[in-house]
Amino acid sequence: MEKIPLTRAGFDKLDGELKHLKSVERPQIIQAISEAREHGDLSENAEYHSAKEKQSFIEGRIKELEGVIGLADVIDPKKMSGAIKFGATVQLVDEDTEEEKTYQIVGEYEADIEKGRLNIKSPLARALIGKDEGDSVEVRTPGGEKSYEVLSVIYR
Repeated sequence: MEKIPLTRAGFDKLDGELKHLKSVERPQIIQAISEAREHGDLSENAEYHSAKEKQSFIEGRIKELEGVIGLADVIDPKKMSGAIKFGATVQLVDEDTEEEKTYQIVGEYEADIEKGRLNIKSPLARALIGKDEGDSVEVRTPGGEKSYEVLSVIYR
């Protein structure tokens, strides 16, 4: 199986979610199913069916998280330097609009574009890998061709 790159913060977040699901959510849903069973006929018991559906979701998420954590390759960006690679925080300027943006290149399970965490498999991240401060990058996006200049590369 292929290793899944994660930053320490991303790993800790997923691990925390897994622990919460196992220690809080799972016992709560088991209790809810038990209470719903006490209400009688299960074929017409909406609470029971809702609780079973939620249990299925929780168990699926637990399996997914256990798989990701089991394959995790935790990378500490603080120990890195040089050209852009996984974990780098990159400040860019759009060469057409002069708009500046800052992204950290992270694994797919911790990516959140709204928070500036860019999936390493995204077209922009793939174009940035190996570049350095001052380099120009051409990226084909769903909105068309974009040109960026790398203003800074920081590992934190």
